[in-house]
Amino acid sequence: MSSAPQESLASQAQPVPDILSPAFAADPYGAYRIMRESAPLIRHDATDSYIVSRYEDVERVFKDKAGEFTTDNYDWQIEPVHGRTILQLSGREHAVRRALVAPAFRGTDLQEKFLPVIERNARELIDTFRHTGEADLVDAFATRFPVLVIADMLGLDKADHDRFHGWYTSVIAFLGNLAGDQEVAAAGERTRQEFAAYMIPVIQQRRADPGDDLLSVLCAAEVDGVRMSDEDIKAFCSLLLAAGGETTDKAIASIFANLLTHPEQLAAVREDRSLIERAFAETLRLTPPVHMIMRQTATDVELGGGRVPAGSTVTCLIGSANRDAARYRDPDRFDIFRTDLTSTTAFSAAADHLAFALGRHFCVGALLARAEVETGVNQLLDAMPDVRLADGFTPSEEGVFTRGPRSLPVRFTPVAG
Repeated sequence: MSSAPQESLASQAQPVPDILSPAFAADPYGAYRIMRESAPLIRHDATDSYIVSRYEDVERVFKDKAGEFTTDNYDWQIEPVHGRTILQLSGREHAVRRALVAPAFRGTDLQEKFLPVIERNARELIDTFRHTGEADLVDAFATRFPVLVIADMLGLDKADHDRFHGWYTSVIAFLGNLAGDQEVAAAGERTRQEFAAYMIPVIQQRRADPGDDLLSVLCAAEVDGVRMSDEDIKAFCSLLLAAGGETTDKAIASIFANLLTHPEQLAAVREDRSLIERAFAETLRLTPPVHMIMRQTATDVELGGGRVPAGSTVTCLIGSANRDAARYRDPDRFDIFRTDLTSTTAFSAAADHLAFALGRHFCVGALLARAEVETGVNQLLDAMPDVRLADGFTPSEEGVFTRGPRSLPVRFTPVAG
């Protein structure tokens, strides 16, 4: 589907690549730079949205201190594939639902219940290739690890990995279907039906015979007399599988791509594993897994030097905002030692990057993602102490809505496990 011409709401020094064009997909970062400099607010007809690209504008939309933005866009953007999720709620309803699910993703539950699950799944995956001296870290580890962790946390059969992976791939394609491809839309809606047919019986069984898994925790959770229905839990599990799988998948691949192409920083991380946190925070800034998140205006809003009418979709370009020279020094450079990014708050609502959004809809799984990435990177470096890119290989990214390395072949000296 070809896109309609986009209308800039600011004077342009040079043409802005359309976000649906092959040129944009090939190099979104160059396009982002043009947008920030000359077209900070764009009316984009093909996606029927207003695009913002500067850090200050995206931060304002996410924090939404004045109540100008809603998540009503998720009614059409994610409900067809997930059902109604926590992302669509507001006010007390949102606060109660978040309170029901959040404890499992922080503090004692995460450390005591789920960290062993994360460590075990990383170890089992690495054991399949640690003796070979070579691997594609995307195919052999990154695309498998987070899905297996989530399935294990929920107490689902990990033998169904391929089905889970297929479902979340279909969901992510639906969410990134900016051009409105009807086959992609239909596949996403089929996924909702297939996932419900799989999950609802499991949820009902877990209510009758609870275990020690996250699904049982969700079935039993109660806040202010409110409990989650079967449909609520199914929708949350669908969201967790897609959001947690896709983003952590691409984050792990990206952190290694960044470190492998900056050997001196890889050496520093190898020697001081506490730097993994910095490397992950900088990866989230420079090469975030999710490049755009939408919101909807509740009123007419002055934004990016122009006016956005009430009820409009606003496309927030995280991948652009995180490279805004007005916010970060030398923003296109990977630097785990930069002083204008705070790694200690990078996985909280006080983050000064935008990869997890901000405000009341800050990613509930941010600490789970950190635990997965830090565990995975640690174990991979233990198994591959001299890891290097395959000869002649240069990592490249793909994707528009979500983005990451398509493959990452590496070589290393096998180490006995």
